[in-house]
Amino acid sequence: MGEVDFAAMRAAMVASQLRTSDVNDEAVIAAMSHVAREDFVPAVRRDTAYVDRAIPLGAGRTMNPPLVTGRLLTVAHVRAGDKALLLGDTTGYSAALLQHMGAQVTVVSDIARPRAVHADVKWSKGVAAKGQSKGAPYDVLIIDGAVTKLPDVVLRQLADNGRIAMGLLDRGVSRLSSGRRAGDTAGFISHADMDMAMAPGFEAKAAEFVF
Repeated sequence: MGEVDFAAMRAAMVASQLRTSDVNDEAVIAAMSHVAREDFVPAVRRDTAYVDRAIPLGAGRTMNPPLVTGRLLTVAHVRAGDKALLLGDTTGYSAALLQHMGAQVTVVSDIARPRAVHADVKWSKGVAAKGQSKGAPYDVLIIDGAVTKLPDVVLRQLADNGRIAMGLLDRGVSRLSSGRRAGDTAGFISHADMDMAMAPGFEAKAAEFVF
């Protein structure tokens, strides 16, 4: 059996999964065309790195399909130079994409920094739902998965009118959503129902999630 051509698989993912499904931000397309997704999945899953489905990571964790990640970054409207707070990244893949897009990336995750993540990314091992006050305010907040609500402590770390992108759970359905901070509140719009992984670190009781 010949060696797997990951570059060809990556190009096929971009052409057949992303460009055909509203991933229309060229910065996102360029990042996902460049970053080797196979370096961020378990070794036994490398051959399926570009398949249009979630990838089991073990310990109950799941990596979102490429399309979910592409849509999430698209609705976040990330631009070079943005201070981006990324919460709940379970592999380092989303962090690598943001770094390639020119964002100043701060990550809070319950895993240690993956080896494939660039040194320029500020990576903190901790509870994602608490965010990272050091470095605030951020221009954009991205939660790498679905949550019930946005914790107030995280909202306060975002600049006023700062952008938010995440999955919001509504009666068991995860909806790709984006919004902006307006004072002490945030308003959201729903873009699509998507099968998003639950964001780790956001398991607090609903009563703790207040705006």
